[in-house]
Amino acid sequence: MRKGREQKNIATARPLSADIASLLFKVAFVGALFLGMFSFIFGAFRCADISMSPSIKDGDMVLDYRLDKNFHLHDVAAFTYEGTRMAARVVALPGDEVAITADGLVVNGSVQQESGVYGSTTQVAQGITFPLTVGDGQIFVLGDNREQAIDSRIFGCVDVAHAEGKVVAILRTRAV
Repeated sequence: MRKGREQKNIATARPLSADIASLLFKVAFVGALFLGMFSFIFGAFRCADISMSPSIKDGDMVLDYRLDKNFHLHDVAAFTYEGTRMAARVVALPGDEVAITADGLVVNGSVQQESGVYGSTTQVAQGITFPLTVGDGQIFVLGDNREQAIDSRIFGCVDVAHAEGKVVAILRTRAV
């Protein structure tokens, strides 16, 4: 009886080439799924400046969610400026009036008390002029490292349609 059972297993065994083809199909499927997720749903980039330091340091990997562009105050937006992907904090939304005075950042006539901001918020030479009203479909962003940040004080408001998405994770690559 045992001999008959062994013969049955040998007869129904799949050839090695079928197992290899099945494995390659699964690897290709997972690779395509991963590529699709990071092409349409998520974006990832290495931060190349210190505008958001120490929240996001130079060299950190930033993961952004591309499907949610409904920004709120204090969200961190990912966008492209002069060919470089960047991240900055949303400080004003459509319809808000933004000014930078000797007191710092003023939104809709109120001086903003911000935590986690390093350095003073001042105007930038050759930057935009204030006061500025944020247009429909736009956001005003500032880096947390205000004295060395490249942000809306230089290039103006960011169009939400051109924003990459909301930053959802930061992967430290140095000093872990």
